[in-house]
Amino acid sequence: MLSRLQELRKEEETLLRLKAALHDQLNRLKVEELALQSMISSRRGTEMLSSQCVPEQSNDMLMHVDNEASINQTELKLSTRSPMMEEEEEEEEESDS
Repeated sequence: MLSRLQELRKEEETLLRLKAALHDQLNRLKVEELALQSMISSRRGTEMLSSQCVPEQSNDMLMHVDNEASINQTELKLSTRSPMMEEEEEEEEESDS
């Protein structure tokens, strides 16, 4: 019974760390989204001035706002286990054997 309670506490700690990691990642993504929106709006302002000369060029640029290469460069860090936790789990498994 006591070991089950300890297991549940460890699981709760892990879930809380996961929640914090996901919250941090969400905040980073929100900041990145705002930065991209700002870049888009500044480009639109620049394009509005140049669109009087070449209207087709501004339409092309607006369609390519989502740059796949830059999106793929974004690294998501979703690991909730620290190297210390993994070592502790390995030690527990060895002692149980």
